[in-house]
Order: sequence, then C-alpha cells, then structure tokens
Amino acid sequence: MGQNVPKGGTIALVVAAGRGTRAGGDVPKQYQPLGGRPSLLYCLETLVNHQAIDAVRVVIGPDDSSIYNASVPNIALLDPIVGGAERQESVRLGLESLVALEPRRVIIHDGARPFINPGLIDCLLQSLDSFNGAIPTIPVIDTLKRGDGALCRETVHREGLYRAQTPQAFQFQEILDAHQSCRGQTLTDDAAVAEAHGITVAMVAGDEDNMKLTESRDFIRAEKLLRAAFETRSGQGFDVHRLAPGSGIMLCGVNIPCDLSLIGHSDADVGLHAVVDAVLGALAEGDIGSHFPPSEARWRGADSSLFVKEAVRLMTTRHARLLHLDVTLICERPKVGPYREAMRDRLAGLFGVLPQRISVKATTTEQLGFTGRGEGIAAQALATLHGPVRESL
Repeated sequence: MGQNVPKGGTIALVVAAGRGTRAGGDVPKQYQPLGGRPSLLYCLETLVNHQAIDAVRVVIGPDDSSIYNASVPNIALLDPIVGGAERQESVRLGLESLVALEPRRVIIHDGARPFINPGLIDCLLQSLDSFNGAIPTIPVIDTLKRGDGALCRETVHREGLYRAQTPQAFQFQEILDAHQSCRGQTLTDDAAVAEAHGITVAMVAGDEDNMKLTESRDFIRAEKLLRAAFETRSGQGFDVHRLAPGSGIMLCGVNIPCDLSLIGHSDADVGLHAVVDAVLGALAEGDIGSHFPPSEARWRGADSSLFVKEAVRLMTTRHARLLHLDVTLICERPKVGPYREAMRDRLAGLFGVLPQRISVKATTTEQLGFTGRGEGIAAQALATLHGPVRESL
C-alpha cells in the first residue's frame, strides 16, 4: 500500500529477502510463526509506530509476494520491493527505491530481528545529529579462540571487540553513495559498507534481547522471551443508546434496515462503542468519551469504525494483539441473528484477525426494563489482549 511521506524525513528499510535455510521450515524464517504470528510482524510494528519514523519499506524475495501480503495485514507500509541475491544488493536496491521520496535519514534493519527496543531507535537517531552513521553494539565478554574446527590454535584478544546489531542508522545520501560505490563486494553489514566509503560510524549500546533468528533453536529462545515479556489482559465495555423512528440502525459496523434509528452524537453504533471501551479498558487508556468527546463537532455523525481504528492503533503502538472479542447486544428489535456473521466479519476486518476470534451474541431482557420496552439498545463487550509486560501493556 502506498502512503504520503514528507520529504527530508526518516524512512526505515527492512531487509527480508533471504531464505534462512538454517532455520528449517517450509517458508523463509521471517515468515515462520513466533508466538502465533509471522516473526517479521514484530519489528514492523515497532518501526511503523515509532513517532520519529515517517515510513517503512520492506525488501522481499522474488517469490514472496503472496506470503508477505498475508503476513502484514492492516499495517501502513510502503509497497515492498524485490531484493537481490545477496543482502548487500538487497539493501542497495532498497535504498535506490527511496530516492524519489528524498529522505534525510534511513534506518536499515534485518527482518530476522523481531525484538527492537524503541529506545534503541531513539539513541541511533540522536547519534545522527553528530555523525553520518550509528550502529548498536554489545561488547564481547567471552574469551575468543581461533581454530581449525577441531583444534584451538590461538587466543584472540577481546579488548575493543564488539558484536554489531541492527537497526543501523545513516544519513541517507551518504549510505546510498557508499552502497553504490561498493557494488559487487561482499560486506557483512551496512556499517562495513559505510566504513569502506570513509563514513564515520558511531556506536550506541545494543540490546541482548535484540536477537537474530538464524537457526531453529533461536525460535525456541525467542518464544521464551515472548512468554516472559508478555501478558494477557482483559477489558470490558458497556454502552446504551436510545431508539427513535428512523430508517436503519448501525450495529457492529453493519447497517440493519428497519424503521428505527439509534440516537447519538456519532452514528450511535452501540456495539462498536462497547468494543472500543473494552479495548481501552484492557489498555488502561480511559474510555471512548475521553478520546472522542461528544462535545466536539467533528465527531457528529462520525462512522464509529474510526473509533475502533484508533483503538487498534493504540494496541499496535503497545505491541498488543487481540486474542478474543465477545460482544453481546441486548434488544427486542431489530433481530440480530440474520446479521451476526456479517458483524463478525466486519469486526474481524477492523482488528485484522480471523472471524474465529470474534463472538457476537444477542439476547433480550424478556420485555423488562428500557430494552424490553423497546426504548433503546444496550451492548457489552469483553476484549482479551496479549501484549508486553510494562506499565501500560
């Protein structure tokens, strides 16, 4: 999908064109499941939701369009481009594809590193205020040996040695020139390309959790990190809207033709309003009224799916995902049954999940209370999210 990108901004380039055969499996490692999701998705969400990054482009393999598209639903990415036979060629092609967008800075990341700390991105970009390149590194603490595979031949001094990670950040024009001048060489990372071109590269503190998925055992370690660092939280939502004579009702994003309408400042979709409150509750982010005050004229008659999309944006900012959504509509009229599957599909599309994660039910109050008298419709929702263990999910 395309998007407008401000000139002179910062673009992230994610290299995901490799085959990753050492990891095993039937698909490249960047598309293999990690915590039930394609491993590539984790770094993309971090980059897309970082406030200093204006756009993200992924470099993919020549045969990976279908699996890539299936792996990145509902994420605002630039259209992917096809990479080359080697990583260095893929990066160069990716950089050249960004020329027309005129970025000032670029962040280059390996798609096989799922766990980027947003604070690391901040440190890298801050370093670019003084240098043309910056990379995350971790000091080597183990004793190093040089051998022939069977025998130890010598000890290598570890002083001044570091392990390099991605993302690596550069002034765009400088790293583009460097890659074009080093075409055909085999250099192991973008910092090596920069160094060969005479670019001074700063080092910032790396992150041990910023691991690279290379072999099948790395996925086992990554799953352990996910289990230790993630939690499940639930939130509930409840909403009520009055009924009046009209020409149709919006419920859970579906228009139900009838001689009634719901009264409210927006389109009064009581189902979606309960859903938004449930998600905000799980995120500990207040309620729908605090994000979309009915006192503001811009929300008059608004499509309530806009509110859901904002709740989804908050979820992805916190790397949370929807595990299950249970919605109950309470009314005498209209009949919900004929529209239940359409509602599930609509909610699934808004959250980017399969309909099997969505439940929509309807009940009555046996003609008791305001719903029983046909004066209004009530809705309650329970949203279960899975996300990082931290102060606000």
